[in-house]
Amino acid sequence: MNRLFHLVLSCLSCAASAAAPRPNIVFILSDDLGWADFGFNGGTAGLTPNIDRLAAQGTRLTRFYATPVCATTRAALLTGRYPFRQWMDWRSEDFGKPDYLELLGMKLARLPDGTPTRRVMGLDPKERTLAEALKQAGYSTAIMGKWHLGEWLPEHLPMSRGFDHQYGFYGWGIDYNNYCIPHNAPAVFAVYDWHRNQQPLFEQGYSTDLIANEAVRLLAVQPKGKPFFHYIAFNAIHGPLEEIPRHRATLDKRSAALKCLDEAVGRILGSLEQQGLADNTLVIFSNDNGGLTPEVNRPWRGNKNTTWEGGIRVPCILRWPGKLEAGTTRDALISVADFYPTLVTLAGGSLEQELPLDGMDMNAVIFQNQAGPRTELVIEVAGSVRLPTLRQGDFKLVGKELYNLAADPGETTDIAERHPQVVAKMEARLKQLAAGRPPLGDLPVLMDPALPWVYGRDENASAAGWIKDHVKAVRATQPQTWEPGTTPWPQAPKDGKIIYTGDGR
Repeated sequence: MNRLFHLVLSCLSCAASAAAPRPNIVFILSDDLGWADFGFNGGTAGLTPNIDRLAAQGTRLTRFYATPVCATTRAALLTGRYPFRQWMDWRSEDFGKPDYLELLGMKLARLPDGTPTRRVMGLDPKERTLAEALKQAGYSTAIMGKWHLGEWLPEHLPMSRGFDHQYGFYGWGIDYNNYCIPHNAPAVFAVYDWHRNQQPLFEQGYSTDLIANEAVRLLAVQPKGKPFFHYIAFNAIHGPLEEIPRHRATLDKRSAALKCLDEAVGRILGSLEQQGLADNTLVIFSNDNGGLTPEVNRPWRGNKNTTWEGGIRVPCILRWPGKLEAGTTRDALISVADFYPTLVTLAGGSLEQELPLDGMDMNAVIFQNQAGPRTELVIEVAGSVRLPTLRQGDFKLVGKELYNLAADPGETTDIAERHPQVVAKMEARLKQLAAGRPPLGDLPVLMDPALPWVYGRDENASAAGWIKDHVKAVRATQPQTWEPGTTPWPQAPKDGKIIYTGDGR
């Protein structure tokens, strides 16, 4: 009876939503940018004029939270569920890193011949994705850019997860010009990772520009009258930042990469105008986690891969002309997981599904400026590589430290000793949540070969000669050995802290 009631309620909701105009949805996600990188947040305005203009034309969410690292934000966005529920608080590549595996009491896997390799991990196929929900609601769906929710098995790749069209790469961060992941932990050499519709693709150009090219191309051929969801996930400005095609005469490489990203966003926004799609398109721009250094996240404390504000509090802009007043803000507490129910409801889709959501419908907050329903935000629970972290109201517990964000937004003063009852209550809540983490299992599927030519098991099995030649040439330029105890990837955080000495690769 209860299920029938909810089904009727869901149908009524869908009918009401379907009667309203259903927007096209373009979700643009940048990578590893900091809060202070944008002109509208006090950054260098000359670097981000197009994104700043978007902010002026739309509504900014001032208390919007992603997660500490790339893959976890993508999982929360696409499932509406906290990443620990699918073990997506661990990135797929972490299961090839001995120091990460040690935290789980696991050892590095080996193939029958003894070669160290990765345990294959990806978003659980049982999860319903935002793309699937919108496709069921009549939307065409496309992903351009970074996936990072599994790079090997077909069931972990985008076109098995609700996307009609795929373009870009599967893993954590490619070389912008050679389209290779710099290492395949535990192997230290490069793997090709550039695909269209899950087939290896040979191209020339800078990946930020190529992703924008594809986005513009797809807008030009979009069937008239059919709503679409385009998820455009740039790798900019994630490392490696090697060769930037322009602006290097006057800018450092990070700033040049940022300006190239802004130009790409400007091209996409211009194409929406050119195709007559802007007025009925909800454009969302955000970032996946904080930047690599505290400096770029000011005034917040911390950085990527930490759970202080600098690691998780990110800019978010929404623009829908005529539906959202320009130059406004929403100050409600909002999680990236909230976009799932918000967008599905806005699209007239159904939220009836097997797995319960952690995300909340924020349509009334966003479009009617009503008070937000969210009073709690779960960042991490036990079992993650990072500190268990919970926000309830103004209180935020980071490991054993307690902060009052209303009085101390910079998280400078630990007040745990002053509020033992608050700490006890929040620790009990975290313990309750952690009990809902499913078993990981022993991850029996191993990446074989340990060092493929190209990502995608089936694509690698028939890798063409041009892929092998290209990858051999890239590998020849890489360091051939590493000192004992060192790796080309950053080591796991310790005591909630991590110091990036490079560009995040």
